[in-house]
Amino acid sequence: MDSDRRESPALIRLWRIYKTTKEMCADRGYEMIDEDLEISLAEFKSRFSKESDGEPDRSRMHFSAKPSTLMLAKYTDPPTPKNPDPQPQTGSLWIEFTPDENVGLKQLRDFMQHLVTGNYWSGILICPKPITGMALRLLRGSGGLDEGPPGGVEVFVEQDLLVNITKHELVPKHVLLSKEEKNQLLARYRLKETQLPRIQVTDPVARYLGLRRGQVVKIIRRSETAGRYASYRWAI
Repeated sequence: MDSDRRESPALIRLWRIYKTTKEMCADRGYEMIDEDLEISLAEFKSRFSKESDGEPDRSRMHFSAKPSTLMLAKYTDPPTPKNPDPQPQTGSLWIEFTPDENVGLKQLRDFMQHLVTGNYWSGILICPKPITGMALRLLRGSGGLDEGPPGGVEVFVEQDLLVNITKHELVPKHVLLSKEEKNQLLARYRLKETQLPRIQVTDPVARYLGLRRGQVVKIIRRSETAGRYASYRWAI
């Protein structure tokens, strides 16, 4: 603890954000090594601080991630006669920590071009401050633009990742269902997906998990009488 107090607030802050980002990727199903998930402040400083002043260098914090076998399975539709060999609707991810205080159209387009050039399925851009209105409008359509990656782009403000919200005792566990599991759920209860309770994709936990519209998430809560019980939400 004493060593933590000697470090700069900026270094400690970015260390926490980096750890939360790694945890978020792992919770989504990407392959992460334990050393990164449990990185100490001293190790973070050794790897990412500038020699000149000891402050964190965001340009050295970028990383990529590959989906695990389980994640690939969850994002692959069940085979059908028309599509006997469906391909997973996910792939490699690139995460970038930009030092730019004001991220606008140019920075966002450059980021998207990097994703396309590197053959990444999707990307996450982490900014010190919210992006501009023009960049936000481009972002909302990035998944359908020829210039963008197939999986689209997500943008987080650093403040949103300072704390891992899923570790809060009042936040229940959320588990994404595969399309096959979703179909089995609807068949079991004879429901249409529109009859399920809903969760906005802008919900903080939905953003953390990268939920897409149409997906169903299982929410597991503790109960004093039943031990645990599950409910389901349809992402819109």
